[in-house]
Amino acid sequence: MENEAYPTLSRLNRALSKVLEWATIGLMILLTLVVSAAVLARLMGQSFSWYDEVAAIMLAWITYYGSALAALHRRHIGFDTVLLSLPQNLRIATVLIGEAIVLIFFFLMARAGLQVLEVLAGDTLISLTWVPIQFTQSVIPIGAILFMLCQLLSLPGYMRLTAAGISLEHAEIEEEVETELEKNKDRF
Repeated sequence: MENEAYPTLSRLNRALSKVLEWATIGLMILLTLVVSAAVLARLMGQSFSWYDEVAAIMLAWITYYGSALAALHRRHIGFDTVLLSLPQNLRIATVLIGEAIVLIFFFLMARAGLQVLEVLAGDTLISLTWVPIQFTQSVIPIGAILFMLCQLLSLPGYMRLTAAGISLEHAEIEEEVETELEKNKDRF
């Protein structure tokens, strides 16, 4: 799907996609290991004092980095059918307005995240007093900036598809249907 929807993904897009994929997968594996270790420890009558706090932080990190990855591939919530029903000029204007709103929101989120980091200076986690809360909460401005970057990097391809009246959602569904038909053609 990626190659058809974005035939000319830049090297930067591909590199950023790989970094975000590996970061998200790495965090998911690490979270799975932490949860598994905590479950085993509890079954043996022990528990980690840090588990709840660390697991919640890791889940937030997965959410932020995963959402940036989704933005890069335009896989976040959208309404292609409604958008593509508009005349081309209005469609393009609607995309630009929507993009501006999203970028302004994430700019404000990044700014607020940086202000929160200033307020949290010197604080540490309750269960792991050697871990600064600024480190754990740095995901807010970093994630917001990554989201904005991913939106901007994916915008030219999305604009081309939208101007041409091509739906990302429909193209993905059609590709999946074709794949399933190819797999099952011998059965029928």
